[in-house]
Amino acid sequence: MSKKDNYIINIDTNPDDSAGNVEPITSIRTVRSKTGEDVNYINANTAHGDEALLAEIGYKQELKRQFSTFQVFGIAFSIMGLLPSIATVLGGGLTGGPVTLIWGWFITGGCILTIGISLAQSASACPTAGGLFYWTYLYTPPKYKVVLSFIIGWANSLALIAGVCSIAYGFAEEVLAAVVIQKDGDFEITNGKTYGVFVGGVVVMVILTAVASTAISRLQTFSIICNCFIIVLLFIALPIGTKINRGGFNDGKFIFGTFENFSDWNNGWQFCLEGFMPACWTIGAFDSCVHQSEEAKDASKAVPVGIIGSITACWVIGWLICICLMACIDPDLERIIDSEYGFALAQIIYDSLGKNWAIAFMSLIAFCQFLMGASIMTAVSRQVYAFARDNGLIFSKYIKMVKTNISVPFNAVLACGFGSLALGLLCLIDTAAANALFSLLIACNYFSWAVTSSLRNTCGKHIFKPGPFYLGKFWGPAVDWFSVLFQCFIIILVMFPSMQHGVTKDTMNYACVIGPGVCILAWVYYITYQKKYYKGPISNLSDDEYIDKVGTDVIDEILSVNAKEQ
Repeated sequence: MSKKDNYIINIDTNPDDSAGNVEPITSIRTVRSKTGEDVNYINANTAHGDEALLAEIGYKQELKRQFSTFQVFGIAFSIMGLLPSIATVLGGGLTGGPVTLIWGWFITGGCILTIGISLAQSASACPTAGGLFYWTYLYTPPKYKVVLSFIIGWANSLALIAGVCSIAYGFAEEVLAAVVIQKDGDFEITNGKTYGVFVGGVVVMVILTAVASTAISRLQTFSIICNCFIIVLLFIALPIGTKINRGGFNDGKFIFGTFENFSDWNNGWQFCLEGFMPACWTIGAFDSCVHQSEEAKDASKAVPVGIIGSITACWVIGWLICICLMACIDPDLERIIDSEYGFALAQIIYDSLGKNWAIAFMSLIAFCQFLMGASIMTAVSRQVYAFARDNGLIFSKYIKMVKTNISVPFNAVLACGFGSLALGLLCLIDTAAANALFSLLIACNYFSWAVTSSLRNTCGKHIFKPGPFYLGKFWGPAVDWFSVLFQCFIIILVMFPSMQHGVTKDTMNYACVIGPGVCILAWVYYITYQKKYYKGPISNLSDDEYIDKVGTDVIDEILSVNAKEQ
């Protein structure tokens, strides 16, 4: 018997299998030892490169590793798309005045950074495209592993599809705002027109995302350049136009100290409700770096850099953008919020720079918003591909297929497009229903991130093996728990409507129905049907492939750990 055959026998043995069946370690990631504890054999610090680490996780390399560290950073930075995102949520952020926008952004950005650090620690240890549902399975007690992993997989997929919808909806609003300005207000924006532009944007995003992986990675560099260009242009043109056309800027007291409550909530709750949301929505979807793990070079280091770098850059630069806008805005905030152009930023630019500049800016912002949509479509397609690879979706057999010649999960891209068009039908109801897309993105993402961080620091702490990025035994858990508390607060916050009294179908926050509803439906769907097919993350590697990729020296370490546990 060869040494390799010896390894296969040893690796196949599951000491907790009372029925005498064998199950390869590559298909279960952790083994239940005779002590009753899970043993984790994934070690990012000892793996021989990206393919070997992915093999330890249990998957073969099907996508090409085309993304550099800068491009991994770029996909998150592109999705955040600072100026387009701020433009989309500015109207809500102003309903508490400049104080709400400026200080809400500053406080929230710092708290979001702790979420990113927590996520980066998990991603560094175990970088895979289906990170959230995979980590949930890895760290959850055996009795609940599969069902909780399934729910998180659905919640994270819904969050990313809601992200596509909210970005495409913002794109539609920006395009239509440019049309209204062009026609001097003689153009009516209807729900049907908004959805029509929304559909056109999503279809083109799907087409662009379906091209080769190499082109998609280069798109992130192009998107960074475009986003930085319009930010620099704003910093130069808006102050000059304000100085010339409006005679000067608002003073520091107005920018940093003026609070105006345009809702019927009390001042404190209104500050949280509208002050935290702009940053939470803008500085979001940084888990897209996780979903690109299997296309990233040196993933265990590149993904944490991408997550933390994109959050920090957007936090600081976004705060400066907010200050610039408040310095140049008309102090009559109610006029800005209720702008005839349907977009607060369009009104600010129009007041300072005139019609032509407003059209140009809105066109550039809409273009960058479209690039944001293409980037998040890439990320969500990888999450959906990873979930289908483990049989977590309807038609998984087809969705998980990869076009090897272009290294793209083509069917997963199409599935995301159809899902986005279906969820985007909320645009046809009313503005309140469409706004639920924004709340849904935040709530489902925060739920997924908080669950994985909590599990890693409780029932999974004895099997967590830190990767190259880890804050240590004290600061690591401390940051994790702070981020979890913040996320729990935000999940509650985003379920509230914008007004306290007289809530109707037009002012209701539908996220409080859709979010929990999808999680409950996912659980029911799992119990009634998908339980037969979804068994948690499963390997698509044979034993021979596993040994060849991982290496016998690493397997020696696995066997020695297993022997100690027995």
